[in-house]
Amino acid sequence: MSDDVSRAGGAVVKVVDLFCGAGGLAFGLKAAGLQVAAGVDLDPTCQYPFETNCGGHFEKKSVSDLTPADLNGWFEGADVRVLAGCAPCQPFSTYSQSRKSPDKRWTLLRSFLKLAVDLKPEVVTMENVRGLASKPIWSEFVAGLEAAQYEVSWGEVRCVDFGVPQARRRLVLIASRIGKIAVPAKATGSIPITVRDAIADLPPIAAGGNDPTDTLHVASKLSSTNMQRMKASKPGGTWRDWPEKLRATCHTKKTGETYPSVYGRMSWDEPAPTMTTQCFGFGNGRFGHPEQDRAISLREAAVLQSFPKDYAFVPAGQAVTFAKVGMLIGNAVPPNLGKAIGTAVMEHVSTLQRA
Repeated sequence: MSDDVSRAGGAVVKVVDLFCGAGGLAFGLKAAGLQVAAGVDLDPTCQYPFETNCGGHFEKKSVSDLTPADLNGWFEGADVRVLAGCAPCQPFSTYSQSRKSPDKRWTLLRSFLKLAVDLKPEVVTMENVRGLASKPIWSEFVAGLEAAQYEVSWGEVRCVDFGVPQARRRLVLIASRIGKIAVPAKATGSIPITVRDAIADLPPIAAGGNDPTDTLHVASKLSSTNMQRMKASKPGGTWRDWPEKLRATCHTKKTGETYPSVYGRMSWDEPAPTMTTQCFGFGNGRFGHPEQDRAISLREAAVLQSFPKDYAFVPAGQAVTFAKVGMLIGNAVPPNLGKAIGTAVMEHVSTLQRA
């Protein structure tokens, strides 16, 4: 492992990232000192960003089809094995809840649990949506790990407390067979990073325009009506700031009262709203740029997820597709949250090495 040797007292700490996506979690864990051994995802578009930025092997496969033998091969040479992942949270959509049976909805989580119980890596960590904690599957997941002799810590965290410039709250679990590892807490005296801190230095572009030096710094087009709406929008405001003639029919109905943040501009001096897979669209949330008349670019969305400004999502020369790249960005675990989790693991391993 040479240059990748972890800082945990010389111990080799390797991670396999299930449901790896574009590599947000793995990149953060790597920044904390873990060696990324492999990432697994069924989406082939994840291979380039994962391998390019995280350095591990990418396996295009469903987690349900993985075996302990697969994982053992990737973990070879590790003193401490970390099995990480963020199982897709589609079960929380209205469509999924109405169309799928509970058993089918939780297949991937149960596959994750089975791999952990069968392989028994020293550490298991998972990041997911807050709503998961209120579901019976969560109690089943935690109980399954505890039955396999894991000490389990879990809780809700605010991503902004770990240097992620957005108001995202997530569920984090760390299960350990080598002594309890607490879920990272807010750093003492930490100051939330604002939208201004994160993206103010990126070159200005127009709606439908792009930065010739960065293919990801591209903004979606706006119709004439939406451009008028954009110009009438105030940072941190809502569609209620618009003149009546610009309001959509749905806004004048009572049901529209529940969606005040759509067609909104971000505020410069506050964290951004939660980035979604549709965060490049002005009408999909408060995703308007604080002062430029456009929605945020894909690069800005990635930076607001705490990805570095040079994080590569697509190969050079390949066309950038809003839907595909937006999916990679919106579904990602913020790297800075991953780093906080990784730091907690590495500090614990270092303590063991010194004992």
